Amino acid sequence: MRSIPPALRKKARKIRVLLLDVDGVLTDGAITINDRGEEIKTFNVRDGQGIKLLRESGVEVGLISARSSRAVSYRARELGIHMVYQGVRDKVEAFERMKAKRGYKDSEVAYVGDDLMDLPLLRAAGLAITVRDGCQELKSRVDYVTNQRGGCGAVREVAELLLRAHDNWRKVVSEYLR
Repeated sequence: MRSIPPALRKKARKIRVLLLDVDGVLTDGAITINDRGEEIKTFNVRDGQGIKLLRESGVEVGLISARSSRAVSYRARELGIHMVYQGVRDKVEAFERMKAKRGYKDSEVAYVGDDLMDLPLLRAAGLAITVRDGCQELKSRVDYVTNQRGGCGAVREVAELLLRAHDNWRKVVSEYLR
């Protein structure tokens, strides 16, 4: 990962929780439906590892999605994510409820979105991020655009950015070099 610009590092150091959109961020945005009408989603294992590393370093992770999916519920349980908001029409309202319940300030929350419906929450979050293949209108309005596409390592990239900003990346790596 390239060096983190000072303004981005300053914002990223304050982050205590990372909220993620699902379709287009945690997945590549494709929705596969089998012949029984069951939805199938593909998740990137490196994104999952990034989420686990963040959680282990004390950064909480949550999901906010306009759609509802059993696959998302299953993956969230698998990753130990307890803040899961699905079927959300107003993401800012869910964001405000989460903050009130957990005691976070806007500046302590990072959000990763990929499409127009994410823009209001991106404007409210302390650190606004979109994925490389996100909607063009978001790219000029966020603090960071990932090098990776949604569902293809973008969340891992964000996790690494946050871990580096918190000066935890070397510690994480050293755990695996023993």
